Parts: sequence; C-alpha cells; structure tokens
Amino acid sequence: MFSALKDHPFAVSAELERTVVLSYAVPCEELRPLVPSFLELDVFQEHFGFVAVALVRTEHLRPAGFPRWLGNDFWLVGYRVFVRYRSTSGKRLRGLYILGSETDSARMVTLGNLFTRYKYTKRPIEMRTEAMRTTIRSSSDGMELRYVDDPAVSAQLPHMSIFADWSEARRFIGPLPFTFSHDAEKRRVLIVEGQRSDWVPRPITVEHHHFPLLDRLPFTAPRLSNAFIIDHVPYGWKRGVHEPLQR
Repeated sequence: MFSALKDHPFAVSAELERTVVLSYAVPCEELRPLVPSFLELDVFQEHFGFVAVALVRTEHLRPAGFPRWLGNDFWLVGYRVFVRYRSTSGKRLRGLYILGSETDSARMVTLGNLFTRYKYTKRPIEMRTEAMRTTIRSSSDGMELRYVDDPAVSAQLPHMSIFADWSEARRFIGPLPFTFSHDAEKRRVLIVEGQRSDWVPRPITVEHHHFPLLDRLPFTAPRLSNAFIIDHVPYGWKRGVHEPLQR
C-alpha cells in the first residue's frame, strides 16, 4: 500500500514564482551509471549528458482542484538528469530522472516522500536580492548561487560552457514535460507528465555557484554550461501512469 502511494496517485497544481535552472555538462561515461538502464541520456555532441540544478520558489502546491489557500509554499532544489525514454507504444519521450530533492519545508519532506520517489531531504534555504544581484544559499553546508539578472545587459554564457551561444544552450533548459522513475520490484516504469504555461526563460549571468551534492557525485569536473530564470509559471502534474519495464 505504501509503495503505491509513491506513484503520484493524484494530479497536482502549483505556481512556480521563481525558477532558476543551471545545466552542468558531464561526460556520458560518468553520468550513465546514475541512470536506470531503461532510460537513455539526452546527449550533446555524442559526448556530454546533463545534470540540471533547479532552484524553485513554489507556492500553493496542492492536489488539483483544491483551493490555493490549502497549498504549501516552499523552496525546492532539484537535481535532475536530462533523459529520453521509448514508451511501449514506440514514442520517444524527453524528460527528467531525479537524483535528489532538497526543500526548506518539513511538511514537504513528509508529503514528498510519501507520494513521490524524489528523495526529499530538508535544508534551510534563503534568498536575498540587492539591485540586480540575487543570492540563494543554505547555511547548513555552504550551498550557494549568486547571479545577476539585468535586462539592460546581455548575460554571459558561463566561461566553461560547452555551448557556442544561448540559442544552442536553450535546448537544455526545459521545460521537459515528463519525469521518470520506476519500481524495480514490480518491474514497471512510472511516467508523470507536467503541464505549464508562460514558460519564457531568460539567460542570467552566474557569478558564483556551489552545490555540495554535485561534489558527492562521481564527476571529475562538471561544466556549468547555461543558466536561465523563469518567473510566475502556473504549473501542474498529471496523475502518474505505469508501463511495464521493458529492459
């Protein structure tokens, strides 16, 4: 019974007030062991896969159809791999595989781990903005992102970026409509489809970034390759759908 609860048993609605996404390029041979065999890496130039770190200020998260005031407000830091999946009908779906999720809400840790397989842990998270410069940090272990969002100045690609320009980098910022997980014991894949509107990302200039979870993963030198921000996005997730595990 408790295993079934983790399979996204109902649709969810929320407002993503601020979403900051950073994509790190990682050699495929380092990233492949972290992803189940039924998924393929979404690759660039046949050599790099991507880990995206999404810092999301979420408001009014609630079961679809419930009033907004019953929702939960929290910060989420999600670590996701860009992947592709071939469905039993032969469709090629592009989406995400979750490596871990961090939040400042104890309630979200409890509910998130009850109704999903997204591995929520709790950490303090705070945001401070001065003029065009914003810092999002945690006092628990030194996690910190500092970026500049100035519409009057063209944002710069990170100096280690594998992309030639922002147009190329835009392909690896989302939104990716599907999230994949699986139940190894029951040999089935869980597919959750997201729905969004007003997804208009704009590039930002990153001045400093440190995510301890990335340090704990078996990567030699992940390369920050793009960074975007998206504001005020109505978002929802459909109820999870199962397919038999094919391999």
